[in-house]
Amino acid sequence: MAVTIFSAQVAGLNAKPISVEVDITPGLHIFSIVGLADKEIQESRERISAAIKNLGALAPHKKAQRVIVNLAPADIKKEGPAFDLPIAIGFLLASGQIIFDPRGKLFLGELGLDGTLRRVPGILPIALAARAARFSQLILPRGNGAEAVLIEGIEIIEIDSLQEAVEYLSGRKECAPLPHLLFEQLEIIASYPVDLKDIKGQEIAKRALTLAAAGGHNMLMHGPPGSGKTILAQALPSILPPLSFEESIEVTKIYSIAGLLNEEKPFITLRPLRNPHHTASHTSVIGGGSYPRPGEATLAHRGVLFLDEFPEFDRRVIESLRQPLEERTITVARTYGTETFPAHFMLIAAMNPCPCGNFGNPKKDCSCSSGAVLKYKKKISGPLLDRIDIHIEVPEVEYEKLEGGDSDPSAEIRKKVEQARLIQQKRFRHASIRTNAEMGLREIKEFVKIKENLRPLLKSAHEKHRLSARSYHRLLKLARTIADLEGSEEIEELHLSEALQYRPKQEI
Repeated sequence: MAVTIFSAQVAGLNAKPISVEVDITPGLHIFSIVGLADKEIQESRERISAAIKNLGALAPHKKAQRVIVNLAPADIKKEGPAFDLPIAIGFLLASGQIIFDPRGKLFLGELGLDGTLRRVPGILPIALAARAARFSQLILPRGNGAEAVLIEGIEIIEIDSLQEAVEYLSGRKECAPLPHLLFEQLEIIASYPVDLKDIKGQEIAKRALTLAAAGGHNMLMHGPPGSGKTILAQALPSILPPLSFEESIEVTKIYSIAGLLNEEKPFITLRPLRNPHHTASHTSVIGGGSYPRPGEATLAHRGVLFLDEFPEFDRRVIESLRQPLEERTITVARTYGTETFPAHFMLIAAMNPCPCGNFGNPKKDCSCSSGAVLKYKKKISGPLLDRIDIHIEVPEVEYEKLEGGDSDPSAEIRKKVEQARLIQQKRFRHASIRTNAEMGLREIKEFVKIKENLRPLLKSAHEKHRLSARSYHRLLKLARTIADLEGSEEIEELHLSEALQYRPKQEI
């Protein structure tokens, strides 16, 4: 007798329902799993047999029966231990040891040898896929359901073991679905490791950070070691607005698939900050693998990707950032498939003036040769610098400023940033973008109006800074953000002049 149970497989950042077909016939003993299943699934035969035996039921290893499990469709790679529970339930149903209607139910879970269930990653995208495929119930291990309770239209049933699953499906035990939770009911505790008020001095850099947060702009900080570049970047999330419901679902999906969700807080509500080390590989930052998986750039989606010691990163990593900085996505092509991952992040990079960090410092001698300094700076190509809106010098902090008073706290600055974001939200309400940094040529033409009396200033800046077309348009977008932060409907000369101050001293 052949039966069909339903499960799901995550592919990229989305999930697809999988049919688990189990057929039992008399004959020479065999327990085979087919349908492009990886080694983890093949090994599950032993776990499933032991769990069913310890349940007190007739296990698949019984002699004189052929057990064939087919995971369909066969052209999708199946991986991970999440198919343990559906295969076990399918066998029990096919062998007549349990009777229930499997329609509308989707199963996930890793089995222990004693039949206990362990959590599996990727529940949120699976819940979304199950709802889209019109499943009514998602049955999974206890503790996994918390990340799916925001999804309306599907019941989330948590169970502890195969024994409990059998009792529930047989009608011998009641398992109430988890209560649905509204996003507004989530307790968002804004806990940030660094507050801007604790950073002494660096008023210009703090102003640049505020502009970057208000418009979603990329930023590059130059300065000697110890001047505060790293702590400034770490403070940036504290002035960014919390994630909206749609953004929270996007980010939580990514972290769910990566297995990085906190058990106590299964939803991402604050914008992430990712800070990979400069020795990180291309695959870990950009994403990849035989079967493409998201990297740090995708984990920073809707948040901040901070690259400290920017020139020390592998050149392949640096140049691979060109695509996401323009298109907000990363496409990874491999032998076994091509995946496109979201990568809508703010790039905040930091670099020293030279390898030793003392070039141009009047108080310390630089030990680098002129060739070494030039080679260090040339590691960042002109096309990549073109994609960075704000270039800022972060000098050493004088003693008087270190002993000075506190500046405005992050909470106060965040209110100004949120107000500027609200202006942009209204501006782009009929478009698919949310911030000034995302504007394309069409949006710039429509929303960035330059007065005639500012044209000579723009022309002079274009010639002096040798602006490329991309740099010119990024200058206009930054000026629009400065005006929004000041609550001005029109871009004034003061706004344009300030935007020009954030261009690099010499375009490459």
